[in-house]
Amino acid sequence: LEFDLATNLVGQPLVRQQVMKGLREFLGKPNPVKPLVMSFHGSTGTGKTYVSSMLIRYLFQKGLQSPYVHHFSPIVHFPHAELIEQYKASLKRWIQGNLTNCGRSAFLFDEMDKMHPGLIDVIIPFLGPSWVVYGTNYRKAIFIFISNAGGEQINNVTLALWHARKDREEITLQDLEPAISKAVFENPQSGFWKSGIINEHLIDFVVPFLPLKHHHVKQCVISELVQQGLEVRPGVVQEVADSIPYFPEEEKLFSSTGCKTVASRISFFF
Repeated sequence: LEFDLATNLVGQPLVRQQVMKGLREFLGKPNPVKPLVMSFHGSTGTGKTYVSSMLIRYLFQKGLQSPYVHHFSPIVHFPHAELIEQYKASLKRWIQGNLTNCGRSAFLFDEMDKMHPGLIDVIIPFLGPSWVVYGTNYRKAIFIFISNAGGEQINNVTLALWHARKDREEITLQDLEPAISKAVFENPQSGFWKSGIINEHLIDFVVPFLPLKHHHVKQCVISELVQQGLEVRPGVVQEVADSIPYFPEEEKLFSSTGCKTVASRISFFF
């Protein structure tokens, strides 16, 4: 996993560092004191879903298809606000039942910032350091929260540090944590607002994904061409990377969509 992250995840030194630290510490303990809880934050196309699926692929034989991996999206699984009580009961049953079957289960929650606070409250008892919840030992589970919330703030801090001539590799978690906290955990519009997850310090690793620059997008284009079995032509790589919008308006430094639209743009050239 460490090699794969170093080779295929572009422009995210902090992510590699945080994810590997979290997994090493957690998997190194035969009896962890609590489940591993990681929260991924950043703009679209910066690699949050890519990293979570890569991580799952290395931990579970069938990856995302494993019966021990459970993937939730508020828009798909909990779309109707009026059914929230029903959703809460079924989510609690689902987590509890699957942890009874396998304590090493993984739970991925997409767009966590759009989750109803009531649903987040259902998850909370499973995240803490208690020995048993609802009759189930759940401390070997992994929870990954994925969110675009905080992306704009991460981008602003990264831009300010670039202006201050701070290299991407030098950016630390301490540089970004106050901005993420303000945008995500102290924001009344966020699903995390006043959530026990924050008050009880249940997130072990906040993982910020930085905005991607032009040369990172080119690396994504090359990877995608190789993956599709297509010829890597420098002209095509350049054109695809150039066709993506960049911000801020004056400097055009970071990709507005990260690497998200690379695959669809490549199809125009073949």
